[in-house]
Amino acid sequence: MDRRRFIATSGAALGTILAGCSGQADSGETSTSTPTSTSTTTESTSTTTEAAQSYSVMMEPVGTVEFDAVPKTVAMYFPGYADMSVALGHADAVASVGLPSRYHTDYYDQLEGVSIDKSSLTTLYDGGVGKETFYSIGADLHLIDPNWLLNNFKGWEQKDIDELVENQAPFLGNVIFRRTDKWHDYRYYTMYEAFEKVAQVFQEQDRYQQFASFHDDFIAGIQARLPGLDQRPNAALLWQGKDKPESFYPYRLSGKGTNKKQFHDLGITDAFAETGLEGLSTSERGTIDYETLLEVDPDSILLRGHETKTAQEFQNTVVAYMKNHEVASQLTAVKKDQVFRGGPIYEGPIQNLFLTERFAKAYYPETFTETELFARADVAAIVRGDV
Repeated sequence: MDRRRFIATSGAALGTILAGCSGQADSGETSTSTPTSTSTTTESTSTTTEAAQSYSVMMEPVGTVEFDAVPKTVAMYFPGYADMSVALGHADAVASVGLPSRYHTDYYDQLEGVSIDKSSLTTLYDGGVGKETFYSIGADLHLIDPNWLLNNFKGWEQKDIDELVENQAPFLGNVIFRRTDKWHDYRYYTMYEAFEKVAQVFQEQDRYQQFASFHDDFIAGIQARLPGLDQRPNAALLWQGKDKPESFYPYRLSGKGTNKKQFHDLGITDAFAETGLEGLSTSERGTIDYETLLEVDPDSILLRGHETKTAQEFQNTVVAYMKNHEVASQLTAVKKDQVFRGGPIYEGPIQNLFLTERFAKAYYPETFTETELFARADVAAIVRGDV
């Protein structure tokens, strides 16, 4: 395996790093009224010689990583980055995710010629994350924010990151699915800003621009049809995986993590605004019960932890239990059938299109009556590179 080496420190967290192919086998938010901006400034540069083509990608917190070839094997933790890779036509490069059960790939079934072999992905999390697992993958790039490992898993120290950079491959990535980690004191990226970085990694800038343009047109069309601000509901975003829930971990829907993008684009507001309730994070693990929910009495409830269920299965279990619960049955959201699965914690651009459609139809059924709100064939053609 070719050894990766530091080029310069540049004052960045891990410096400017060289990445290449090891020769092994292949393996945003917006405001509530405007589409996500995808016209970000490209920070990638390329240098071409007769012998090879090199290019660099800059992303905080690592800094600038220089590539001597497009990586063929990429270790990832967050499924959102895996979804970005699929969207760019590089599903074969995805070598791992933290928990495959949280990587929802059923959306790809609706896109002809788009798929990923999830069974081939290495599971990074097994009661923790072991350094040896990264060696077994033998990736050309770790598309993982190193601070995620250092701040969430016991046994990880900076020297372990440095070792993997020196002996294996550089790191690049940013924790974008939430913005509640106190240690994350550097720049965040919206979904499409991060997506553009991944496009630079795979040298798929044209395909990114096609996908981003499709997304912008889709969101603009959706938002043009939304009802007035006074007719848009609020929501209590919660997590509880039990079929008979009694307590819940509250999220703040007003937060700007990428997992809330579809709600922001659809004008759904935070039912916990001005209540003093904190959202679920690494430092805040408090729960609330039905009595507290009844005090807030949200217009709707978005319950996470049930994404493997169909909408009907969710109704037959969780919602049915709430309707028969002495206190839960008094909630406006329960009485008006406004209790929905809350969507996945991690998502990327393909998944986000489907989730935006799903919640647009759930929240505004009289407005969005079409079976499909975007053309699957057009998205599939972009992913396949047929445009």
